[in-house]
Amino acid sequence: MLLALTATTAMAQSAAVAGRDFAPIDPVQATDTPAKIEVLEFFSYGCPHCNDLNPLLVKWVARQPADVVVRRVPVSFGRPQWAILGKLYYALEITGDLARLDGAVFAALHEKGLRLIDERSITEWAVAQGVDARKFADAFNSFSVASKLNRAEQMVQAYKIDGVPAITVDGKYRVLAQGPLEALLTQSDRVIAKARADRSGAKKPAPKKK
Repeated sequence: MLLALTATTAMAQSAAVAGRDFAPIDPVQATDTPAKIEVLEFFSYGCPHCNDLNPLLVKWVARQPADVVVRRVPVSFGRPQWAILGKLYYALEITGDLARLDGAVFAALHEKGLRLIDERSITEWAVAQGVDARKFADAFNSFSVASKLNRAEQMVQAYKIDGVPAITVDGKYRVLAQGPLEALLTQSDRVIAKARADRSGAKKPAPKKK
């Protein structure tokens, strides 16, 4: 009985709790990957807290199971410098250099103090990192990047994001940040488990009427 009680208590402590671990998103948002539990990180390269979270997030993403997909959404909150850093994120995504240089962007801004504030400074930095100048310029000024940025701003409004880093789960829950950054990821794990349970419950057939 003691073992059973201990297990039950541990499960209760680890279960996601509304108001502590998450807030419902109203209305629920459609996700781009409905077959999987979609986790979004709203962030900016210019945000010092996002910089602190990033190495933890990289390790956390790597250990997610196959039914979870993590996407990132750069935000600007109307700040021109953050907007242009969003363009940098999507341009690197298009050129195929994002995985290689994502951490380097944070380091350039927060460790080296570089002023990546306009197209010229950003392009010079990207080329110095080995990115093809023509490919980067074409991507940076492309319709695709402009469309992605516009979509990102729409998502900020739809998800009611008012600060970063922010994490949402399955278009239904916004993870509540409490305590250190590590706690944000622990809470995200709980909310992902809740989303998984939601889906499992939805798949169960309704009981037959007698």
